Amino acid sequence: MLKDTNITRRQALAAFGSITAGLALAACGTSQTQSTDTASTSDSSSSSDASAATEDVTVRVASLKGPTTIGLVSMMDTTSGVPTEDTPTEPAEGSTGITYSYTISGAADQVLPLVIQGETDIALVPSNVASVLYNKTSGGIRVIDVNTLGVLSVVTGDTSVEQFEDLAGHTVYLSGQGASPEYTLNYLLDQAGIKDQVTIEFKSEHSECAAAIQADPTAVAILPEPFTTATLAKDSSLSAPVSLTDVWDRYAAGSGSQFVMGVTIARSEFVDEHPAAIADFLSRHAESVDTVNGDPAAAAPLVVKAGIVPSEAIAEKAIPKCNIVCTTGEDMRSALSGYLQVLYDADASSVGGTLPGDDFYYEA
Repeated sequence: MLKDTNITRRQALAAFGSITAGLALAACGTSQTQSTDTASTSDSSSSSDASAATEDVTVRVASLKGPTTIGLVSMMDTTSGVPTEDTPTEPAEGSTGITYSYTISGAADQVLPLVIQGETDIALVPSNVASVLYNKTSGGIRVIDVNTLGVLSVVTGDTSVEQFEDLAGHTVYLSGQGASPEYTLNYLLDQAGIKDQVTIEFKSEHSECAAAIQADPTAVAILPEPFTTATLAKDSSLSAPVSLTDVWDRYAAGSGSQFVMGVTIARSEFVDEHPAAIADFLSRHAESVDTVNGDPAAAAPLVVKAGIVPSEAIAEKAIPKCNIVCTTGEDMRSALSGYLQVLYDADASSVGGTLPGDDFYYEA
């Protein structure tokens, strides 16, 4: 369990109530569960040593509907199938070795209490939320990889919006209050000198943002992949003229940071007790990301089956834009610490008040 063992589920939800279902790495949906027995799976040599661990342990993994789960779908499928609401699976009785139980949620406020109360072992969350959790649990979690880089775009039907600075005078609809999307947008608006000229209206779901810009062609939404691609496919009058990754690179170039949207965290206690399981997960996650990025057409049905987007064509088109990665070690530390430093300098509360210590960054 994490150090803060007296936190109840209600307290946990209250503590993170501002982090809504519209996170950049999430979409509307019901939690879904799958468990897998990796001992019965044929894998590449890169993961065979870790998979051969003799201990019996089920690794409980929680992710959000979006790029983070897209990066996991191959890993899920090569075990016992991508989870769906109608067909959850459980580890086979008497199975040995490392098994996985997956929970896919549409909202971060469903995942965070699980982390705080020790009811999940690994979670894929927005990058700034990982820092907030680290501070909230007094070092009770560690980040083990970066899983998603920049995925946010300006989406609008207003042809006068051609660059980021053109947002001046507009209402911008955003899902992700209290998490990376909000703090990143505020930082970029401030750097562009137009923060006081933009009205931000928060929505709980990406679909609400899309509906708002369809109803008002002068309005603007900030949407993540794969939802940007899905929205443009539904309405040809809309376009995505600006990538916030490009804007970040322009305004934060001097910081040397990367635009890190999502990371994978693990409970510190679990990391210490089950290093073989962490190694196994990281190996499988990296292989899954490579597989999905390498063959979007083959991964698209798994993305649809997981309920992330409704169409295989949209999934295949969106995957190359989702910026899914599995970055570990010193590269992970450099990318994430630089991003968190920029957020901290702009608003310390965005990372939980203080920057995480060295123990935040896991290195095998």
